Amino acid sequence: MDTTNFFLSCDWGTSAFRLRLVERESLKILAEESSKEGNAATAELWKQAGQPPEQRVAFYLAIVQAYLKKLEEAVKTALDDVPVVISGMASSTIGMLEVPYKPLPFATDGSDLAIKILPAATDFRHAVLLISGVKSDDDVMRGEEVQLVGCCFENTAEAQLFLHPGTHAKHVLVQNGQATSLKTYMTGEFFSLLSTKSILASSVEEGAKLQEGKNRQWFEKGVHESQETNLLHNAFLVRTNDLFRNASKPENYFYLSGLLIGSECRDLLAHPPARITLAGEPVLVALYGAALHTLGIDKQSPVQTKTAEEITLTGQAAVLQHHLADLEESQR
Repeated sequence: MDTTNFFLSCDWGTSAFRLRLVERESLKILAEESSKEGNAATAELWKQAGQPPEQRVAFYLAIVQAYLKKLEEAVKTALDDVPVVISGMASSTIGMLEVPYKPLPFATDGSDLAIKILPAATDFRHAVLLISGVKSDDDVMRGEEVQLVGCCFENTAEAQLFLHPGTHAKHVLVQNGQATSLKTYMTGEFFSLLSTKSILASSVEEGAKLQEGKNRQWFEKGVHESQETNLLHNAFLVRTNDLFRNASKPENYFYLSGLLIGSECRDLLAHPPARITLAGEPVLVALYGAALHTLGIDKQSPVQTKTAEEITLTGQAAVLQHHLADLEESQR
């Protein structure tokens, strides 16, 4: 195998780790390893190790190296000198090396994101391109900026929206080839807290699918009611729905989801963008797509959907392309 046309894609979040061997032009994945060894768990291991601060980067890269060896075993080829592109929380205070945020705006082609290059060394024979996050005056994101680059937005004066659902959903406006504003919604975290830690936990049940039974009907009911009355009142209806046997626990799960996602999407009714790119994990993309349709937002703002894997690889490859010369220079 000629390894000069490949890169190692590392998506290292707070709670998960994923390493892929990727062909640069086609973005075909040749091998992949993943785990729950995210930056939060790694930071705790680093703290317990009690090593001097100057060893922190090496400590984190040793974890990458362990997964890299598994990739080499899978493809039966040494991957020495293949560059590693790392995005996510690895550039944060709990990561291997804190890299300052890039202030908004930033170019949607990935050419001016904040990065740090770590040259290859004896104990880690790969140049590392560590990508940092982005900040506005009052908001931040790490990882989603690379995924936004991977959406390949048109360079137009029309306001386009990047909508990335998740624990902390991101809404980023794009105009004239620049990401210009950022809003974070704690939708996923609120849903997790309410559905597992609050009095509502015993009234919902996870595991069913949106299209099963009356689940979509209850989801749409939640979306509609999120526009009409207060969320703090509506949330308690999840409990009374269960007490009065108005809804099953799986139906209640989707009702609560509809309430929260509908509340998040309310701003889009007041200020609809020209187009929306909805990108993320398939289950969440399906729920948000259903909410946008229920509210009629998709009629005002056409929606295209993309997967998290697709936009992560495309974005990392774009940033890598902009810094190939810098990587080569770091090895001289």
